[in-house]
Amino acid sequence: MSQESPSGSRFIAYVQLHTAVLLFGFTAILGALILLPESGIVWWRMGLTTFSFLLIPSLYPALRKMSVKRLKKLVLIGFLVSIHWATFFGAIKLSNVSITLSILATATFFTSLIEPLLTPKKFRPLELGLGLLVIPGVYLIYHTTEFYLWGILAALLSSFLASLFGVLNKNEVEVADPVAITFVELGSGWLMFTPLVLIYYYYNPGQPFLPTWSDLGYLAILAFLCTSIGFLFSLKSLKVLDAFKVSLTINLEPIYGIILAIALLNEHRDLSWKFYLGAGVILLSVFLHPLLDRKTGQN
Repeated sequence: MSQESPSGSRFIAYVQLHTAVLLFGFTAILGALILLPESGIVWWRMGLTTFSFLLIPSLYPALRKMSVKRLKKLVLIGFLVSIHWATFFGAIKLSNVSITLSILATATFFTSLIEPLLTPKKFRPLELGLGLLVIPGVYLIYHTTEFYLWGILAALLSSFLASLFGVLNKNEVEVADPVAITFVELGSGWLMFTPLVLIYYYYNPGQPFLPTWSDLGYLAILAFLCTSIGFLFSLKSLKVLDAFKVSLTINLEPIYGIILAIALLNEHRDLSWKFYLGAGVILLSVFLHPLLDRKTGQN
């Protein structure tokens, strides 16, 4: 069997990545539709996804190959993932889908700073410059939706955590199986997040914990399609693409998500043209990067 060419590998990686981004964009819609609080959504999502991975035969030999040192790293990343999702769904509840997804595009800025610090990749002024483009976009969004301040702050924290565990995962997918990585991260994140959920419900006894039938359907889509498939595809793309390119492409998530939010949730009624200008400025880096990257000859 002939080996796949580097260009063919990159094409497949981009297809996997864009499929993951489309699924991630739909995640925000489901978060708005599910009646559970953010902590409940995260707990059910991670739990259902973890148990679904037990049905994958290739998981077990891949787990046996993992060292204790690597398992410890993945447990830490899994906890970061759980907090990222909690702040993500919290931001949706505190603001709306469109604002949350737009602010998450700041991940490019955070990744341009974090990746050179945690990986062998050298610092690149081009990536920092493109990352800085998000600042005026965030400024515009905030000043047209000031009443969503806490939602914006939660989305910024979620964006930072997404960048951090994305860079950390880049180091792991190069040497470990994506299925095993996903299982360990989500499973450990679920276990470590459980005490926080218990504390939340202890102080908020009136919040629902058991999902309704409609919530259960949404959670199934969220866990098995948007999480299992989306997470696996994004990890597989990291085997070929660097963390900044992955982070930059994931910034297309707001485009998919905002279109879905307008079509399904009528969110355009709550947003002014200044919001779309701010979101457009943030997303400009997505389209500028490949053009400038090609001109400078960088991979």
